[in-house]
Amino acid sequence: MRLFLLLISALATVLVAGPARAQAEFCDRQIEDWGGPALANGISLHSLEWAPFGSAEWGWETYVPLIQQELGTGCAASSPVFARRLADFQIAHQLPSTGVFDQATFQTFRGLWQERRPFIMARVRDEPCPEPPPLYQLGYLVAEEEHADRLTRLLRRDVLEAYRQMVAAARAEVPEVANDRELLQIFSGFRDPEADAARCAAAGNCDGVRRAVCSPHRTGTAVDLYVGQVVGLGVDNTSPPSRLHMSRGATYRWLVKNAGRFGFVPYAFEPWHWEWVSPTGGYAGPAPTP
Repeated sequence: MRLFLLLISALATVLVAGPARAQAEFCDRQIEDWGGPALANGISLHSLEWAPFGSAEWGWETYVPLIQQELGTGCAASSPVFARRLADFQIAHQLPSTGVFDQATFQTFRGLWQERRPFIMARVRDEPCPEPPPLYQLGYLVAEEEHADRLTRLLRRDVLEAYRQMVAAARAEVPEVANDRELLQIFSGFRDPEADAARCAAAGNCDGVRRAVCSPHRTGTAVDLYVGQVVGLGVDNTSPPSRLHMSRGATYRWLVKNAGRFGFVPYAFEPWHWEWVSPTGGYAGPAPTP
């Protein structure tokens, strides 16, 4: 009887404390054999020297929200629960199941994230770069949807509708977004290929040939969203401190967890860049109305 009463008391404590406390207690619990990997992850989280996208970075905290989403856990990267979930992921993808974050494991994550971007996979298959959508498929943003740092005007109509639904949900669910109308504004939507090429040539920043020749923005399905910025740095500054700041914000973390509800998938290197995927799994626009 005493044991039964203790169990009832414990259950009542959890219910009263709410899911946040229950989650915290779950994440903090010690799991046999996973303390060592958790410690290693906690150290490398800020000290790992690597270049996952070609330029030097220190630590992997910027990518933690995406990794947590993939692992189905909100536990910190330094927790035993995270290490155990990471080991399960490694087993599922034929990697050594150490529970320790390493570059081989990240490349597997990166491959999964890239595979969800139909535009990128079409480039991998050497398919021709798609033509821009016809004008009848494009719709105008209203002023409050455009970020003043870099005004954009057009987006494909079906993507624009999905974007508006997503922003409405974010404002209803995230106080940070509700209190700052600047958050989730678009600073780059549809970009005409010829204008894009001229702009990057003038700026001397064509990022190889991707921006000038075949950017996902030419499809009208890619959006660059304002998710915050470091004072003095641009809204799309790619330095490690800039991207880390964005990834820590409630806006970006909400997008990671919820943007898929509205058809948007992320580009892991740029917290601001999201691409819409149609219900058919591609990026092609709707057929002409007869």
